Amino acid sequence: TLNYFVAGRGGIVHSVPYGEDDKQNLFALLSKAKEVDAKILYLCNPDNPSGTWHSSDRVEMLIEMLPPACVLVIDEAYFELSEGALPAVAVDDLRVLRLRSFSKGYGLAGLRIGYALGAPEIISAFDKIRNHFGVGRVSQAAALAALDDQPYLQAVRQAVQSARERLCKIAVVHDLTPLPSATNFVTMDCGRDVSFAKTVLTELLDMDIFVRMPGAAPLDRCIRVSCGTEAEIDVFEKALPGALEAARRRSSLII
Repeated sequence: TLNYFVAGRGGIVHSVPYGEDDKQNLFALLSKAKEVDAKILYLCNPDNPSGTWHSSDRVEMLIEMLPPACVLVIDEAYFELSEGALPAVAVDDLRVLRLRSFSKGYGLAGLRIGYALGAPEIISAFDKIRNHFGVGRVSQAAALAALDDQPYLQAVRQAVQSARERLCKIAVVHDLTPLPSATNFVTMDCGRDVSFAKTVLTELLDMDIFVRMPGAAPLDRCIRVSCGTEAEIDVFEKALPGALEAARRRSSLII
């Protein structure tokens, strides 16, 4: 999504590979920002599509090491589902802009509503490009109601945590490696290449089970499975062995 809007405004996105720990490589990001004199450094924390995250201490370190005139934009769409990922930074810190959504923890993705936390000088700049009819009253009312219903959010957090734990156990049983997750999905390392992971995904789709996979290396060796109800995870657990077996047979034929 970021790439889409940057390209639409004539900007240039410089990316760096994930680290060996399947986390965004903070030092590589800093190095690239300095190299190209970046005006914005973008960090998704917790991350999509890996599900991994950097601790608050690491993010605070990143802020202190930012190049001059570079703003750190932190995508915190999954922050309600995480622990220890939020940096202790003042809302009006001119070095940081934080983006949040009601699409994840609050489950209001269809209403397309979110918010930004930042210094008044930064927030006011949005008025230069704001779509005056971008957020309807229904969406605003739903967002305010969601903020008032914290018991519901806590119930969602607990359900997601339970689902993550179960998905991780399923992955391990079938010789997949679940990546640590602070989101509402678990990314599972299939242990082979992109072709194998894509076959697993296709086999599951053929059984009407919709999973995703990261599109870029090295995470394209993985599939990404959303948290769901117990019944939904039951269906996935039953189908996964067949999908893996089909992928292994096809891999053997290719070899």
